[in-house]
Amino acid sequence: MFDAIGVSLSGLVFSGGAFYLCVGTFVGLLFGIIPGLGGPTALALLIPLTFGIDTQSAMFLAGAIMGAVPFGGSVTAILLNTPGTAPNAATVFDGYPLSRQGKAGLALGASGAASAIGGLLGVLVLFCVLPVAREIILAFAPPEFFMLAVLGLCAIAVSTEGKFLRGLIAAGIGLLIAYIGYDDISGTVRFAYGVDYLWDGLPLVPALIGLFAIAQILSLYVQGGSISEDPAKVKVTRVMDGVKAVFVHYPTLLRGSVIGAVIGAIPGVGGTVAAFLSYSTEVQLSKDPETYGTGNIRGVIAPESSNNAREGGALIPTLAFGIPGSAEMAVFLGLLVLHGIQPGPAVLLNHLDVVTTLMLALAFASVLASVFCLLVARQLAAITLIDVNYLVPVILCVSLVGAYALNNSMYDVIVAVVFGIIGYLMIRFDYPRLPLVIAMFLGAIVEVNFRQSMMISGGDWTTFFTHKISLVLFILVVLSLTLPIVRQLVKRRGAKKEAKA
Repeated sequence: MFDAIGVSLSGLVFSGGAFYLCVGTFVGLLFGIIPGLGGPTALALLIPLTFGIDTQSAMFLAGAIMGAVPFGGSVTAILLNTPGTAPNAATVFDGYPLSRQGKAGLALGASGAASAIGGLLGVLVLFCVLPVAREIILAFAPPEFFMLAVLGLCAIAVSTEGKFLRGLIAAGIGLLIAYIGYDDISGTVRFAYGVDYLWDGLPLVPALIGLFAIAQILSLYVQGGSISEDPAKVKVTRVMDGVKAVFVHYPTLLRGSVIGAVIGAIPGVGGTVAAFLSYSTEVQLSKDPETYGTGNIRGVIAPESSNNAREGGALIPTLAFGIPGSAEMAVFLGLLVLHGIQPGPAVLLNHLDVVTTLMLALAFASVLASVFCLLVARQLAAITLIDVNYLVPVILCVSLVGAYALNNSMYDVIVAVVFGIIGYLMIRFDYPRLPLVIAMFLGAIVEVNFRQSMMISGGDWTTFFTHKISLVLFILVVLSLTLPIVRQLVKRRGAKKEAKA
């Protein structure tokens, strides 16, 4: 591990890693500040551009983007009551009231410090868990990987709040897409319908560009107007008071960071749940809960520390098992594939320097983003005044050029456009996109490991229950599917009792 860290530090100092770190941080801030874009869109746009650079530089770029996006989203949440990303919505509750009170600098300072320290703590958690994760990996065989992939699909589907059936539908469509092309076991071609381009399956990167970048910009275009309100009256002052407040309320910082790292490691749950859980935990533990929502600085520290810490946590299942913990991690897997790295156990066993490079990028980007954004917070917030009619052609051109540049193929552009339309329709009709993306990644894992398990056991399906780890994972699958149904039944009974009363 320490040798790999030395290699990563050398790349940062002597091989241009610092340049890509700064570029990634700036891009992450921009995409975090512009509501509706966020980390998945930034990564999807930049994946093709990393094709011509070495893997280590690409990891610095991607890690910096992931580390910078969360704080970028808090800027507009605090100044304009417009969260840049979904997890920043929890920051609005107390951040914007502080701005209304003329304490925008206080809120921004607290958000910046909490994001930076939370990001560092998340990386520390990742550093501590990785040695254990490597041992766990060696205990996994095809039955365990099959059950783990199924659990990832189920967890993602049921975590789409109030959209359980829609999440399962999206995951099912993703599985169908994943099975296009060569069968890895038999070598036969499936669902290609005579199109040679589909023999290798639908390419992931153009599909991701369409689902996130093109779909989101189409949604913004339909909404029309500018993204947010005029921030002319915002006063950015008292920044250092906010930084000091984080250290004064360090229990809030630590609780938020731990919650973020733990929740981030659960596939499909992600930063939104972590941020709101951190916020609600602080309200419940507080001696003055009535002050939350009116400008309590702890209401800013808790979700922002959690938001950044969850990036380190989300990398654990992504790197250890190839199961992305969030939409960002799903797109990041596409970057690994592009650079010839097989997601899953092979990353930890054969590419440990990639892991340490990501850790350094996340840590440094969290700090760098906070420092930079606090210096130019007011100017960056003005980006949200740009009319979407100017943003649409720019982002659309970059998306299509990026899709084409990957393989110099117009078919990739067509795939990006088609998935852009699909993504927009999913946004329009409120279908979650994350289950579809995760299923596209996990489809091959599910199929290959199921068939390998059957071959190893001679067709005995009980092999999934004779392995202890596989049996535990199966129980978790059943629980993940039944608990939402039980909760709905309990809510309905409670509603009926109240109606009768």
